Amino acid sequence: MSLLFDLLANVIQLYIIVLLIRILITWIPNLDPYNPLVQILNQVTEPILEPARRLIPPIGMIDISPIVVFFVLQILVSVLHDLAGRV
Repeated sequence: MSLLFDLLANVIQLYIIVLLIRILITWIPNLDPYNPLVQILNQVTEPILEPARRLIPPIGMIDISPIVVFFVLQILVSVLHDLAGRV
């Protein structure tokens, strides 16, 4: 069972890396939104970010939902590692 928790935590950590890359590329000016890499990052991260955007309103013109999702996923990874250690 602990192997399952560790595996799930590792998958979430990989997703966090993808999310961070998406966050960072939004700061690159003149980046083509139709770039295949950008499209893949959007397709992978949007299923979690879209519901978060509905729950978390932007502050001014700043969308903080990716940051909130990042912290929630980090907490989830910590909980999974803790559960893996207890099993």
